[in-house]
Amino acid sequence: MELFFLALLVILMAGALGSGFPVAFALPGSAILTIGIAALSGYLFAGETDAFFSHGGPSQWLSAGVTNFRGVYWEAERDTLIAIPLFVFMGIMLQRSKIAEDLLVTMAQLFGPIPGGLGISVVFVGALLAATTGIVGATVVAMGLISLPAMLRNNYSPSLATGTIAASGTLGQIIPPSIVLIILADQLASAVDQAGSIRQTLYKESTGELSMPSDFAVTSTSAGEMFLGAFLPGLVLVGLYMLFIMGFAILNPKSAPAVHYGGKFDRDFLVKVVLTLFPPLALIFLVLGSIIAGVATVNQAGAIGAIGAMIMAGYRLSDGEKGKYTPAILAVLALLAIALVVSFHEINIKRIDTSADLIGLIVALIAVSLLLLAIFWSGWRTLKIQDTLKGVMLETAKTSSLVFIILLGAAMLTSAFRAFGGEELVKEFLQGLPGGFWMQFLIVMLVIFVLGFFLDFIEIAVVVVPIVAPILLADPSANVTAVWLGVMIGLNIQTSFLTPPFGFALFYLRGVAPATVKTTAMYKGVIAFITLQLVALGIVGFYPSLVNYLPNRSSLLSETAPPPLNPRLQYCMENYVQEQFAENGADIRAAIQTAKALDLSYVPEDLREDLAESFDKAEESLTLMSQIAEAEAAVAVAAVDYRPLHVTVRAIERDIRRIDERITDLELIVRRSGEGQIYSAARGERATRQIEDLKTDRAALVAQIPAAWEDTHSTFAKIQGAENQARRDYRRAVDDAYEPLGELMKVISDVDRLAASEDALRGLAQELETMEPEAFVERVTDVRGIFSDIEGARDVRSAVNDARSAMRSRTPDREAARAAIAEAITLFEADMAWRQRAKQELLPQLMAYNDAIKDTIGLRGQPALPREQALYVAACNSSHRDVSLSF
Repeated sequence: MELFFLALLVILMAGALGSGFPVAFALPGSAILTIGIAALSGYLFAGETDAFFSHGGPSQWLSAGVTNFRGVYWEAERDTLIAIPLFVFMGIMLQRSKIAEDLLVTMAQLFGPIPGGLGISVVFVGALLAATTGIVGATVVAMGLISLPAMLRNNYSPSLATGTIAASGTLGQIIPPSIVLIILADQLASAVDQAGSIRQTLYKESTGELSMPSDFAVTSTSAGEMFLGAFLPGLVLVGLYMLFIMGFAILNPKSAPAVHYGGKFDRDFLVKVVLTLFPPLALIFLVLGSIIAGVATVNQAGAIGAIGAMIMAGYRLSDGEKGKYTPAILAVLALLAIALVVSFHEINIKRIDTSADLIGLIVALIAVSLLLLAIFWSGWRTLKIQDTLKGVMLETAKTSSLVFIILLGAAMLTSAFRAFGGEELVKEFLQGLPGGFWMQFLIVMLVIFVLGFFLDFIEIAVVVVPIVAPILLADPSANVTAVWLGVMIGLNIQTSFLTPPFGFALFYLRGVAPATVKTTAMYKGVIAFITLQLVALGIVGFYPSLVNYLPNRSSLLSETAPPPLNPRLQYCMENYVQEQFAENGADIRAAIQTAKALDLSYVPEDLREDLAESFDKAEESLTLMSQIAEAEAAVAVAAVDYRPLHVTVRAIERDIRRIDERITDLELIVRRSGEGQIYSAARGERATRQIEDLKTDRAALVAQIPAAWEDTHSTFAKIQGAENQARRDYRRAVDDAYEPLGELMKVISDVDRLAASEDALRGLAQELETMEPEAFVERVTDVRGIFSDIEGARDVRSAVNDARSAMRSRTPDREAARAAIAEAITLFEADMAWRQRAKQELLPQLMAYNDAIKDTIGLRGQPALPREQALYVAACNSSHRDVSLSF
């Protein structure tokens, strides 16, 4: 019966949507109605309201839906959705300010003389508008009103013209900042948590280990990472559009002719192009550049974009007025002043130490005041001219409310879908498909593509993604990142704007296209661009680095970059070091031998022995890296025969676990059935029969496991364990090889700080004779603190502390304190002697040795990955690595 009510849920939802009922009410309404009907049917026909639910009851699932509601707006960490009204405001403000019209006219004049130039100009402007407004309807309407008549007038094929305009208008769904990317990031954040739990459970059940290595964890994503991930795929799509139009124009010159500009390409035209292009490009740079550089979060970047759009609208709406650029110029000058002040001064009103700090603070305050003046001035203009600001605020409120209400409705729908076992049904279907992850992924992409014919992007994102994303992300065989999955879904969802009969871009264009353009011509025109979108989808699928590289690069080069000891970086770091050993191994070995020959006779014994041992470990690390390569090759060879058996057995075990879970649920029903219990006796008897059937099925599955499985798995596990052990040995060796070197260099480098403490230390001898015990203890405490901060001065510090202890007792012992101070001075003098000599003779040679090994043997010991290594690791981690054989 659960399947019946699941089908009823889908039918009710489809019927409500098909009848034109608002999506925001169709989703939760169908969910609540289905749960209510199921509860009533259970009460009438089985005597229990929860009889027809997969598990739980109506109150539980209605409560779960409400909990999902709260999760959208209540969780403090879930602030991604705040960016939606900010970017919507930015887009609508730019659309109302006629920026699109300026761009279309100017770019048509610039690109017109080349074959297909008008079409290329439409794509170019569509990409710029996508990165600024991101509003499909407004973009398509603007280009349809301005560019379509020009293209038709110049004998462009109606199909090509309408297809180009419709497809270019949809670029705002994949080129950041995009509302759909923000929604997907929010949905994927929850999916990653679920996928992480699934993978953790899978690892525990497969290996028996309680904790899973962190480098096997599912990688999360954020709106900022989604923006970065979608940037290159968006450019790929733009490039495909332009290449298609240019190729079409070359093959069919009469259908996409060159259009010569009637004016001159002189300085005035160049100024016009610059003034038209610079503002939107500057806004794109401020919004996306601030995210890429790590200066601003997505929410902060959205605020920057909203303010920038209002300033741009302020001067554009004041066209023809004197001083129309004044607020914009003030804003630019203020931002430059703030940037300069921040570059040279730390602006902190609580820490003004010099007159220069005070001047910097005053300049910053003046610049901020000018910026606020420019913002309010521009805001006043947009408010007074055509009541633009009010209209933008109303449209922003409407659009944002629509998005959030649909999100809330989808939360209730997801709860109902799970109530009737829909999630488990989808999981069983996908995991039962032959071909593993990629077949599952292709089926999901196909379903999303087909749904795009009937649903819009928000409905697909909030209904489909929460169901399928955890299943796909949890699969260790592909080990895809959440940002890659999100961008792939975003590219796929983009087609929903072009696919008839409900493609919104087609509706928008039909509304402004002349009657001479037939609807069939529009449908024909978008076919090529839908095909190009699918081609882009395939390219990004085959080359995941197009998505993953920029987020990885931004993360590893930021100020908050993960340290080189991060487990997720080790595999790629070791690949880099392996390449360096193969290329420069002789030089590294020579550097180690040179370091071994250094005169360390005057260095303290503990430091000398540690350093000498580190040289041996450095040599050993090269050998251990070779062992890693050998072990890795052995795993690769063994995996060829082992993988098919592993896949087969793990699939059987997955089915067994599913049966075990169902048996556990049914056993709970049996225990709670009978007179006075939650369930009736009949329900308990039915559950008992189901348990017996399931146990029979389980026994049949167990019998399907090949007899050779245990031995084969044990053999492969040993081979795989040898690789893991080799990697652990290598990491331990390089840590032991580099830490003593860094410690000794710090000790020697601190000789100047040690020398600076001499007066304080020697002064203790006189202060001991003249001070009261309590005052002397305070003074010794201060001196002890000085030596605590000096690397390698623990012996001196210990002797000073002995003097402190002697004077803190009930009967202060000045003689013991005097002896302790004398010992501290002796230790100090000996320490100074060897450190000063080492600074002159040893430190330069140690620094040369450090330079020779710091990017290989010493890579794990760096505070952050150097740029070259960070870029290598970013590129390496951009590819998906199959880790399924570890599960």
